[in-house]
Amino acid sequence: MLDVRVETDSMGDIQVPADAYYGAQTQRAVENFPVSGWELPPELVHAMGRVKHACATANRDLGRLTGSGKNPLTDEQVEAMLEACTEVVNGELDDQFPVDVFQTGSGTSSNMNVNEVISSRAIEILGMDRFASNKLIHANDHVNMGQSTNDTFPTAIHVAVGIAIHNDLIPSLQRFSEELYAKAEAWDEVIKIGRTHLADATPLRLGQEFSGFARQLTLSVERAERALKSILELPAGGTAVGSGINTHPEFGARVAAVLAEQTEIPFVEAANHFEANAQRDGLVECHGQLRAIASTLFNVSNNLRWLGSGPRCGFYEVKIPDLQPGSSIMPGKVNPVMCESMMQVCARVMGNDGVIAMSGAAGGQFQLNTMMPVMGHTTLESIRLLANGCNAFVEFCLLNMEANEEACETSVEQSLSMVTSLNPHIGYEKAAALAKEAFRTGRTIRELCTEQEILPPDVLEKTLDPLSMTEPQA
Repeated sequence: MLDVRVETDSMGDIQVPADAYYGAQTQRAVENFPVSGWELPPELVHAMGRVKHACATANRDLGRLTGSGKNPLTDEQVEAMLEACTEVVNGELDDQFPVDVFQTGSGTSSNMNVNEVISSRAIEILGMDRFASNKLIHANDHVNMGQSTNDTFPTAIHVAVGIAIHNDLIPSLQRFSEELYAKAEAWDEVIKIGRTHLADATPLRLGQEFSGFARQLTLSVERAERALKSILELPAGGTAVGSGINTHPEFGARVAAVLAEQTEIPFVEAANHFEANAQRDGLVECHGQLRAIASTLFNVSNNLRWLGSGPRCGFYEVKIPDLQPGSSIMPGKVNPVMCESMMQVCARVMGNDGVIAMSGAAGGQFQLNTMMPVMGHTTLESIRLLANGCNAFVEFCLLNMEANEEACETSVEQSLSMVTSLNPHIGYEKAAALAKEAFRTGRTIRELCTEQEILPPDVLEKTLDPLSMTEPQA
């Protein structure tokens, strides 16, 4: 049987695991929300530690923690509280945050979970009894000073999302883009047939095709940067409804400044705390950019999947690395598994965007959004999936992808769209007739033109030069 201790809050006594750093309010939430088994993402818990550290720093510097208010702390006690916050940031107390994501919509349960853990750990750091009923460092009076869940929890979401985009997503997208540009340069002389509507079109160079993919990833980096920009305003300082009751007028700006310095991300105090408390429009905008990035990544990975199809009955214009057997019944079959992994990641992120949009629209009522835990969880999941998906795709697929020059060049001469370059010489109607005849007889455009002496040999050679078709002509 689990060892327990009895903790007391404003609602009475409750049994808590004996060695837990958290207390009564956390335990009530654990018992009230046995929903998913999904705890808050570690990134969000760590961000809450950062926010608590920034809040304690601001309150210390403003003289509120050590001043003449109720139960002032000594400098040593404040330092212990800051040290406990740092341990939360560093993940040293990750096993102390058991509250389900699907909890109270403000995140109060998780905010109090963090407050209780920091309080108990700070008392322990001082060498005192963290189980004492009269907490020297109080979860509400000290750790939560000048705060409400309503402003600190969304602040933590913004900080966690900002760090994840800045440190993980943007670098992974940049690497993806750089590798695609490297392929584009390496394969710039490989001529292949273009395709529109999945039907044969005029020639282009494989490098040109990959330069298009690379540009898509460059634009994705820019979208990630816009996603980051959309969550830079922090609600801290608004407290319960945006009015800033029970906090210092400088508190919000000071908290934002500390977080900006620590993370090297330009966080700022919200321009309007009533908007910042009540609405999560910035998070909706942020995830909208993530959805656009997912759309791009799905497109690029699916195009590469098509280009690698085969090896004998598909396009097979690029050789995708063989990573694992592809069938339990067909010996020797190998599948484009990294492409398919990425496509599934993108499908999940696109679905997640519906959760965020609905939560932002329906959750923001009067002075509070009541869908914040799921918004934080979902956004961080999307960022993590996109960043990890990109890193895996580059590492296990793109780096060792090869061009199949023979397959690329063979299809060019067989294409009926070679006839397009004849339009300026013989007109659209006659060119169309040639294409139909070539298809009916199985001949190439070049063979028919030579037999029928459509153009002088030197002009025909120049006109049907595939390389010349890959650039505008003067």
